[in-house]
Amino acid sequence: MRAPWRQQTADTIAMRPGKGKAISPDKDFGVARQARMDRLDALRGFALLWMAAFHFCFDLANERLIDANFYADPVWTTQRTCILSLFLLCAGAGQAVATAQGQSWARFWRRWAQIAGCAVLVSAGSAIMFPRSWISFGVLHGMAVMLIVARLTAPWGHWLWPLGALALLLPQWVSHPLFDTRISNWVGLVTHKPITEDFVPVLPWLGVMWWGLAGTQWLLAHRRHWLAGRAVSSGNNAQVSAASSHNAGQSDVPLSPTLSAATSGGWRVLTTLGRWSLTFYMVHQPVLIGGLMAWMHFNPLR
Repeated sequence: MRAPWRQQTADTIAMRPGKGKAISPDKDFGVARQARMDRLDALRGFALLWMAAFHFCFDLANERLIDANFYADPVWTTQRTCILSLFLLCAGAGQAVATAQGQSWARFWRRWAQIAGCAVLVSAGSAIMFPRSWISFGVLHGMAVMLIVARLTAPWGHWLWPLGALALLLPQWVSHPLFDTRISNWVGLVTHKPITEDFVPVLPWLGVMWWGLAGTQWLLAHRRHWLAGRAVSSGNNAQVSAASSHNAGQSDVPLSPTLSAATSGGWRVLTTLGRWSLTFYMVHQPVLIGGLMAWMHFNPLR
């Protein structure tokens, strides 16, 4: 069996500059404007809304408006794990779509620079708000590193499944004080979690992104319409369709006008958010915190 890094696959060829169609990085992690995967966008949009609700509750707890322990209560820690897992699965999926459609390295690096720049802004902002627990390696920092790894390993195909499992399990087996400093804890092999408002090390979270990458590569090859399906309106009825020949011939499902409007509107919200994921991520907390501060200032009961 040949080593995964020596396998020449269609994805390997697609990743080379000049091979296949160059695509735009758009407003998410590597999905083309010309060939959007609506269900993937909607899933990312759902994760963003869940994240915003979670962060708003955190803001309320930080101002002691609600009684909640976001650092130890499983109700909140489990939600954080689920939200982060959704983001990383979607990021891996985005890389699968991008490489399959021939995204050039130049376009990848332009989008990567935006993510890395926003990560720096997050660190700076958190240092002002939480000087003793500022974010040195959070979601965007982890994304910046893991996206490079995902891009380089995309041709490895089915090898990504066991490698993902290894990445998830390795921190349970290996840890060393060498990785406990802010300079080195990004690897993830820490003996204890650092005091910080957000911590997304490469290990174990690279495993989640790898699985999102591998799973989406399989879907693109065998069930592409599961990603491309979308809700569209026709006259007074909404129909469920798919932008793929895989499901050509399947009957549309008519909806009532009221349900049609609600479904169409909700779907547009999710897909739009999914396409502007980085922008939404960066602005949602300033907006939430600013709104909360204004309410507290003018609320006489405070």
